[in-house]
Amino acid sequence: MATFSGSAGVIKIGAAAMAEVRTWSVDQTGDTNEDTTMGDVWRTHKPSLKSWSGSADVLFDDTDTAGQTACVAGAEIVVSFQMEGDTAGDHKLSGSAIVTGKTLSISYDGLVESSITFQGTGVLTEGVVV
Repeated sequence: MATFSGSAGVIKIGAAAMAEVRTWSVDQTGDTNEDTTMGDVWRTHKPSLKSWSGSADVLFDDTDTAGQTACVAGAEIVVSFQMEGDTAGDHKLSGSAIVTGKTLSISYDGLVESSITFQGTGVLTEGVVV
């Protein structure tokens, strides 16, 4: 069984790697519709619509114009979440998304950080870097 080191992860906005990524996550959900009828003893369900969303925590970098600064609330983007790195054959999840939020935070004894959230629109494709 293959395992991956988190330090090799990459997020790409279009073809550009996002700078200073600390963490990222992708959540997939599948809705269900209940199809229980009279006489059934147990509730039954059928699969329905699927959706996905994601987030990234980064150290703020205002020179990352193709990555961080391109992620403004409401922007439509193509995003790739790469687990192993950016070499051909490395595992990834990718799809179209809308940036739903961007938060900047700072403490007096820390670095400026940013949290970015995405809402997938359409299919999330599992594949490899080419």
